[in-house]
Amino acid sequence: MYGEPALPEGFSALPYANPEAPKGGAIRLAEPGGFDSLKPWVLKGNPVWPILFENGLVAETLMLRSIDEPFSLYGLLAETVETSPDRSWVEFTLRPEARFSDGSPVTVEDVMWSYETLGTQGHPRYHGAWSKVASMEQTGERTIRFTFNANDRELPLLMGLRPILKKAQWDGQDFSDSGLEPPIGSAPYVVDRVDPGRSVTFRRDPDYWGKDLPVNAGRNNFDTIRYDYFGDSNAMFEAFKAGEVDVWRELSPQKWATEFNFPAATSGDVVKSEIPNGRPSGIMGLVMNTRNPIFTDWRVRQAMIEAFNFQFINNTLNGGAEPRITSYFANSPLAFQPGEAQDAVRELLEPFAADLPPGTIEGYSLPEGGDQALDRRGIRTAMKLFEEAGWTVQDGQMKNAQGQPFAFEILLNQSGTSMRTAAETRQIVDIYTQALRTLGITPTVTQLDSAQYVQRTNNYQFDMTWYERALSLSPGNEQLLYWGSEGVTEPGSRNWMGMSSPAAEAMIEAMLNATDADAFTAAVRALDRILTAGRYVIPVSYSPVSRLAHRKELTYPETVPLYGDWPGFMPEVWWRSE
Repeated sequence: MYGEPALPEGFSALPYANPEAPKGGAIRLAEPGGFDSLKPWVLKGNPVWPILFENGLVAETLMLRSIDEPFSLYGLLAETVETSPDRSWVEFTLRPEARFSDGSPVTVEDVMWSYETLGTQGHPRYHGAWSKVASMEQTGERTIRFTFNANDRELPLLMGLRPILKKAQWDGQDFSDSGLEPPIGSAPYVVDRVDPGRSVTFRRDPDYWGKDLPVNAGRNNFDTIRYDYFGDSNAMFEAFKAGEVDVWRELSPQKWATEFNFPAATSGDVVKSEIPNGRPSGIMGLVMNTRNPIFTDWRVRQAMIEAFNFQFINNTLNGGAEPRITSYFANSPLAFQPGEAQDAVRELLEPFAADLPPGTIEGYSLPEGGDQALDRRGIRTAMKLFEEAGWTVQDGQMKNAQGQPFAFEILLNQSGTSMRTAAETRQIVDIYTQALRTLGITPTVTQLDSAQYVQRTNNYQFDMTWYERALSLSPGNEQLLYWGSEGVTEPGSRNWMGMSSPAAEAMIEAMLNATDADAFTAAVRALDRILTAGRYVIPVSYSPVSRLAHRKELTYPETVPLYGDWPGFMPEVWWRSE
């Protein structure tokens, strides 16, 4: 995106991969919930997520993202890439040896079909970038050119990060439908066995065309990768302790310190590794859906934040060990600086000052909470804000001037999430709802299975729910999918809060057109202020390390990438040492 990639021409391996790693063996991983689709590229269904990665186990992209540096891609299916100085077009030339797992060549026709199909029938995450493509044309036997209709310096990178699928496999089918037909891809693994909803096994393709590429040295080391699905995290952990699962990602620092005294751990058959990272915290917590009129007023949202006693909850769940998420890009240089906005950040925000919530420019910080379950100061502040917004306690119940109660539903996934178990989220919600009752508010708490939860959240059919949005050091066009106004009505976006902010979209545009790192950072920090002061999410804590317990035979390289435990690290560069 700026300057030069970190790795020189002719590099032999990615810095976080071990080219001497042995090949062979198996790794068994666990996931919560279930699945009913092997097609993660469409909105319908509850898919197997390992297929989904930019460079997933089954489908590849033209370029490979390095998780050791932001905004740098290296050739994968593409042998060469060329773009104009103004980045108004990009041209890729396919490697002549590139093959799908059935032995057929990856052609320009497959690439063009994949881009157009994903951009029109695929998941909404693909639609935004496709709408900025003015033309797509074959310019040589193995060469394809994309010309853009918008000023957006990230587009040449995005065009390198779309999965390339085999056109012939899907001809005559409605691509937007979900399904369990194993996709044919060009990546190192093929779908070997599927037990719908329960397990899926991927087998390494011995004839994988790209196994000798420098970007693949030391990667894709296991012969088989199996994912088993469990109804809840307790069942997953018991399977790990019994030796039926090889890796356990522990989210609680308290449990990390106290619950690894089972026989396999005390004998040394299971070891504990902490993987640091330098990526943003992202946002995690309870999101308020402003499509529901009760949450449209920022004062109401701030009142809901005041009633959430983070200090007590953090002490109860984590022993107070983890820091709170203070902004969407916390734990990174992209996070906004405390206090008033300065210099370039202020210049970006001032044209929108009249429409921004208080604190966006002046500075915003979260309430600290207290040691007791009920934070009386927070409750008093919340009560005052509710009154300013037209809500008062009448006959023990929070109501508006028309006598309508402040009633809403908290929707939860009974299988938990990638960052919190179902038990932990329920414990947080139970503590929170107890505090809300002192305000005359008694929300309904509903737990659904994964499939129902995905369907409802895809269509924004909730008032409040648990929300997790991982963010990278290279934010770009995907931010429109997360926070853009089209997501207010378009199903399947990550704009669960229903925000429609011209200021946020202007900051994203500034990010996409920045020509140097300083201008880019200023735009991200301005966006961070808009999101945080928008008071859409009640944030909880985050961990700057990943806690992975694993069988002693499983090993990872000494060099940990900048992004740490991130897609592309485990299981991609791990190996079995026995």
